[in-house]
Amino acid sequence: MDLLEQVQRKATKMIRGLEHLSYEERLIELGLFSLEERRPQGDLIAAFQYLKGAYKKAGEGIFTRAWSDRRRGNGFKLKVDGFRLEMRKKFFTMMVVRHWNRLPRETVAAPSLEVLKARLDVALSNLV
Repeated sequence: MDLLEQVQRKATKMIRGLEHLSYEERLIELGLFSLEERRPQGDLIAAFQYLKGAYKKAGEGIFTRAWSDRRRGNGFKLKVDGFRLEMRKKFFTMMVVRHWNRLPRETVAAPSLEVLKARLDVALSNLV
């Protein structure tokens, strides 16, 4: 557990009436996610911005789209290039592609960042 998770754990314990609950129960009561669950959300938001062109030079070619006309799935799948090294599975692109491809079509086809964030909250709560 990292330092930020410890801070969140202690901060939620300081809220009157929630001291007796477990950390997970406090998060549910407050409508929060643990930091471990929020990391993929931040990564997916960054990926959405890359794909929409927010980072033109820095994000150029970082993701490869796997276009599909299949009726099932989100239709905006990202491709994973094969890596031989085990440590590369922890790279940003590898982590994002795994989560992105599991999202529903209406989430990844969001017209704006605000809409994506709202839909992402719902989608990730169903996936986690």
